[in-house]
Amino acid sequence: MNSNNYRLVKLLISIPFLLLLTACAAGGPQFTPGTPAGFWYGLWHGMIAFISLVIHIFKENVVVYEINNTGGWYDLGFLLGATCIWGGGSHMSCKSSAKKKREKEWKEIGEKVESKVMRKLKDWAEDEESTDSGKDWEEICGKVENKLKCKIREWAEKD
Repeated sequence: MNSNNYRLVKLLISIPFLLLLTACAAGGPQFTPGTPAGFWYGLWHGMIAFISLVIHIFKENVVVYEINNTGGWYDLGFLLGATCIWGGGSHMSCKSSAKKKREKEWKEIGEKVESKVMRKLKDWAEDEESTDSGKDWEEICGKVENKLKCKIREWAEKD
């Protein structure tokens, strides 16, 4: 499935889903002073608050907050719903998981580069030992390591 078809399928699925979500929006005729919205409706209305706001711009009968409510319990539910969906702890965990993924990728890249460099240094050392050049390999390894660190630092600071 190419990306255009994938986008079309996502759009066709999301439109009915959004309509279903807004069917339970605040401001409906089911809430009256005799039967006010309670905690659970407040929680739900908080979760769909942004969607209700967008629809309210175009339709006056859809509101973000139910006026006929039980008071404190509805308010608590509304705040919990809005916080959990639109800016609570779930948002923070997404950022930290993305950061962890990036760090894991960089660690894997570093390990691959280190292994390749060490393999090449070993091959180089074996070639030099056969020619008996008499160089101090500890000194050479230190110089190569320092040069690599400088080049990687320069490369990383370019972005």
